[in-house]
Amino acid sequence: MNSTRDISALVGRVFLAIIFIIGGFGKINGFDGTAAYIASKGMPFPPLMAAGAILVELGGGLLLLVGYRARWAALAIFLFLIPTTLIFHNFLADPEQQGAFLKNLAIMGGMLMVWAFGPGRFAIGGDSANA
Repeated sequence: MNSTRDISALVGRVFLAIIFIIGGFGKINGFDGTAAYIASKGMPFPPLMAAGAILVELGGGLLLLVGYRARWAALAIFLFLIPTTLIFHNFLADPEQQGAFLKNLAIMGGMLMVWAFGPGRFAIGGDSANA
């Protein structure tokens, strides 16, 4: 039973991390476009906001992937997703954003699970389920 739980925690962490690692690299490769999109939403300091998004997505995603300080990485990503979801995926203003909005809610749930229960046994460390 514990091995199933440990493997499930690992696979879940990897699946949660992938979207942020890919997104972070995408924002690096398309930095100007990312900053322009942020500016189009009326956000201040678009290049700084884009750099912050890269830091959270790529940095948090990598920490989550390997399980180092995974609980804190999950909490940072969860908090990052609150304004991201409300500003960039506001389906009340744009009904086509409903899928992205709901996807983010599901990811936020996964991040809260990592925060609450830790990264599992197959992690580099720096966290525990009881921390």
